[in-house]
Amino acid sequence: MPVAETGFLHHACLYGSDAEFLAMAVPFVRDGLAAGEPVLAATTPANIELLQGALGERAHALDVAETAHFGRRPVERVSAFLRYHDRRARPGRRMRMIAEPVWWGRTARQVAEWKRMESGLNVLLAALPVWMICPYDTRWVPADVARAACATHPARLDGRRLIPCAAYADPGAYAAGVAPPRAVAPPGAARTGPAGRVGPLRRFARERARAAGLTGERLALAELAVSEAAGYLLAGTGERGVSARAWEEPGALAFELLRAAPGTPPVPVFAGFRPPGPLACPEDGLWLARTLSESLEVRERAGLTRLTLRLAGPGVFP
Repeated sequence: MPVAETGFLHHACLYGSDAEFLAMAVPFVRDGLAAGEPVLAATTPANIELLQGALGERAHALDVAETAHFGRRPVERVSAFLRYHDRRARPGRRMRMIAEPVWWGRTARQVAEWKRMESGLNVLLAALPVWMICPYDTRWVPADVARAACATHPARLDGRRLIPCAAYADPGAYAAGVAPPRAVAPPGAARTGPAGRVGPLRRFARERARAAGLTGERLALAELAVSEAAGYLLAGTGERGVSARAWEEPGALAFELLRAAPGTPPVPVFAGFRPPGPLACPEDGLWLARTLSESLEVRERAGLTRLTLRLAGPGVFP
């Protein structure tokens, strides 16, 4: 078992029965607790109950979270991991996490976003002394998701046996390969710009959100999400600025921001997934835009940056 390594360890576990889950989870948790390491099990309520029963009295030392509520969307999931690390980190100690993604009931777009996040964790958490196991219940997860586990994790754990994943892919290349189809603005989409300042784009966002039926706090948050994303894209564009389009979809309001700035560095693949730290960072605004949106996608092609974000429509209730 690779407990002596430093930095982030990210492994998958494909299991098809309760016994196979416990064969991985029990020794993983027991070894961590015996070493004085913080251990978190973010999995299903049924798996938590199984694991606690197998641990007996040691179960009181295990931190648990119901995985469906441990970050509803990828950006929130990354923040949840970082919050747990900051809260429970101990000098000189590795930390262990069982982090089971929730796959059932998701749309094709959401599944693609979660696959990209699983790959992105290898970059986003690379410096943390965390050993993370991501279980995949093959009784329920789609076959393509099970295959993706071996492309997004450098190795998988079978009981105590660690098996390298031959299909493991570079995170940046993998994320580009599983991007959902690009949203195409309808012919009648409202548009504005290009603008070299955030102000006109913020006003456009507010007008379109109000026209779509958003009011009060949701109207203000929609305006904030678009303006923060626009501010991020405007940095370094000079006078060429950013243009915007907006349209309604069933249950959502979509905004597309376009930056035509050849020579401008492309947006990093996993930009805006880490929450702001003590020092201001250019990606802080993009993180806020991701957090306020139902989805946010960035595409680069031939000097054109296309950022599309979707906000929940007025008929969607939390």
